[in-house]
Amino acid sequence: MSEPTTGLKKVIRPIHLWAIAVGLVISGEYFGWNYGWGVAGTVGFLIATVIITILYITFIFSFTELTTSIPHAGGPFAYSYKALGPLGGLIAGYATLIEFLFATPAIAFALGNYVHFLYPSLPVLWTAIACYLIFTGINLLGMKESATFTLVMTLLAVGELLIYMGIVAPSFKSENFLRNPIKDGWGGVFAALPFAIWLYVCIEGVAMVAEEVQQPDKTIPKGYISGILTLMLLAIGVMVFTGGITDWQLLTAIDYPLPESIGIVLGKDNSITKLFAGIGLFGLIASFHSIIIGYSRQLFAQARSGYLPRFLAGVNQRHGTPHWALLAGALFGIAALFIGKTDQLVILSVLGAVVMYIMSMISLFVLRFKAPGMPRPFKVPFYPWFPAIALLLSIVALIAIVYYNRWLSLLFFACFALIAVVFMALGKHRQTAGKDVILESEA
Repeated sequence: MSEPTTGLKKVIRPIHLWAIAVGLVISGEYFGWNYGWGVAGTVGFLIATVIITILYITFIFSFTELTTSIPHAGGPFAYSYKALGPLGGLIAGYATLIEFLFATPAIAFALGNYVHFLYPSLPVLWTAIACYLIFTGINLLGMKESATFTLVMTLLAVGELLIYMGIVAPSFKSENFLRNPIKDGWGGVFAALPFAIWLYVCIEGVAMVAEEVQQPDKTIPKGYISGILTLMLLAIGVMVFTGGITDWQLLTAIDYPLPESIGIVLGKDNSITKLFAGIGLFGLIASFHSIIIGYSRQLFAQARSGYLPRFLAGVNQRHGTPHWALLAGALFGIAALFIGKTDQLVILSVLGAVVMYIMSMISLFVLRFKAPGMPRPFKVPFYPWFPAIALLLSIVALIAIVYYNRWLSLLFFACFALIAVVFMALGKHRQTAGKDVILESEA
């Protein structure tokens, strides 16, 4: 029987980190973003996407400074703890777990819908559950094996999106894209922000494998920057070309817009359409598998620091994986499949993300002030403008999400309030054990 340990193996190289960065997010190009068309129109959603792209470019450059300075599996949780203390760590840790734990069932639903599109006899829900069982099992085998699998899936997914754009581009018509281009003016643009965030959300999960990266001071910047550039080009290309092939309003409420678009261009009975729907699973698998890596490391790190039950920090001696954290995350995700819909899961995930972005940017400013001599292998360019822009746009996104999704936002903040009350009642806000663990992991 394995005993809890606090060490993770350093096996990740730059190509693996790029694959994890892109793989964490690439499913966002396959589904979810199209709900943004429904509230903003094509041009309105394009404006929202440009705003969010600026947010992510400035955020990732800023976040890279934190990740290379504090290469800890807790990622944002560790940065906020170091900068703002136990309560700051609690806020960032809660938000990050919500982001990753709710992103995976959303992707699992999409996987189920893609498989159902190919084989109508297979039910969506049970296919989604099977995905959890299969890919949790792969992650249990070891980080090196998981990273290699992610690399293969990500390369196939990127290749597929390029092929997709090549197939639909000749059918692009500007009059289709510009039909009813903006719905509800700026109100629609703001309402679409969470769906634009879905195109990039979870890329910060790279921080959660930082302890397993070889030469993190050099590898992490390469992985983040190459990853965000790859995703930016794919997101804009897929969105624009898809919006010009037909009446885009037909694609606003389905979980498989790309196979449907190929079917419109080539015919649903075309062999290429069926083939594309089959290989379309690669992008969803890449994200699903990568986010499992992310949430398991976050659960592991918070348990190691005393924020969650200690057994979740157990590392399997044979495979070097946080096995209890992997299993706990899978159980949570399967439960979420029974109580949430795809768009609701997307909203909760991005709500957690923007709260975490705000906490991370505040932490960067605080650490620059409190710890000016802290080693920073990578410094954000154009400081303080980049983190200030990222912080401002994150606050704008948070306001938009809360305003247009009040009940889900109430659920998000009510759950946090309950957790905070328990946290304070147990006196954990006065404990420093978590900080000691964080400092040990940096050494």
